[in-house]
Amino acid sequence: MKIRGWIVLAALGLAACGGGKDGDAGMQMPPTPVNVAAAVEREVAEWDEYTGRIEAIDAVEVRPRVAGYLAGVHFAEGGTVAKGDLLFTIDDREYRAAEATARADLARAEARVQLAQQEADRADRLVQAKAISQGEAEARHAELKQARADQVAAAARLDQASLNLSFTRIAAPIAGRVGAALVKPGNLVAPGESLLTTLVSIDPVHVVFQGDESAYLRYQAMARAGQRPSSRDAKNPVRVGLANEVGFPHEGHMDFLDNALDPATGTIRGRAVLANPDGLFTPGLFARVQLLGSGQRPALLIHDQAVLTDQDRKFVYVVGANNLAERRDVALGAAVDGLRIVESGLKAGDRVVVNGMKKIFFPGAPLQPVEVPMDAPNTIVEAQAPAAQGKG
Repeated sequence: MKIRGWIVLAALGLAACGGGKDGDAGMQMPPTPVNVAAAVEREVAEWDEYTGRIEAIDAVEVRPRVAGYLAGVHFAEGGTVAKGDLLFTIDDREYRAAEATARADLARAEARVQLAQQEADRADRLVQAKAISQGEAEARHAELKQARADQVAAAARLDQASLNLSFTRIAAPIAGRVGAALVKPGNLVAPGESLLTTLVSIDPVHVVFQGDESAYLRYQAMARAGQRPSSRDAKNPVRVGLANEVGFPHEGHMDFLDNALDPATGTIRGRAVLANPDGLFTPGLFARVQLLGSGQRPALLIHDQAVLTDQDRKFVYVVGANNLAERRDVALGAAVDGLRIVESGLKAGDRVVVNGMKKIFFPGAPLQPVEVPMDAPNTIVEAQAPAAQGKG
């Protein structure tokens, strides 16, 4: 095996040394066609990604406020309702009777007040004529005060009876989407206990997510340095994508950041608001969330497709002098609008190989570059024919 290896090396050495000028041209590797794009230089803002859930801003459990037999359901289950729409009715005969009784009690009380007022006025005149004693006149004024108090109590009982009667008609407290009717007509319901249905608001909605402690500290440091305002003080932008969507097509803004971190998980609760005019977002849906993570800063960007890996190092090929491949080790940052921030390793104007990298077997290989946009690395462009080299 050693003898065979030496023979191969000797043959390669002779091939490399022989042939003169025409031999050199004959052994030269043909240029490799590759797509290249100039590193993009622009102002960027980084976005941090989280996972969250869609929640309704308002969610109501509809329960009765008076007891009775459920008389009717007046909505389509799962449909939308406006604020004030009738949802349920409870048999109101008992409450109508109670209201009529309270109204009669109030009328009697008013009559007693009228009589007591007349007696008190008569007593005042008789006292001046010295026909009755002062004590008797004071007693009649006391009866007037008692009659007025009874009138106030009777009026309050009428108000309560009228209120109870109104509670037999259960209306939607908010506009939104109603759930199933959990109690059917004919069943007895108890005040504050029987859950009749649920109601959630539709537009807008909240998206709730958890941020980790390191991100929270970074945001606080940027706020103190004036690089990015805190979400407690500003409506920082948020982008959202659902499980079946590509990217983050929906835009919203932060409206709440909790006042403490959860010591069990080391996270803090954040919340954003999203418009939902078409009802796309349903409470409980999983959401991918991007929160503005930095202020504007200049950066170089390349497509992820251009990045190769050598063990624990990331590198790209760029077109060097005489269209020869040069390897550049790079440090990468966050993704921004489909491209990747390059923290170090490239400079503005570098032409990066974005397609055909696997055909470059070593640095210094000749390239036949084809210019394409950085955000469309697989664009098909007809390559220029390489210039003739030497004699055929």
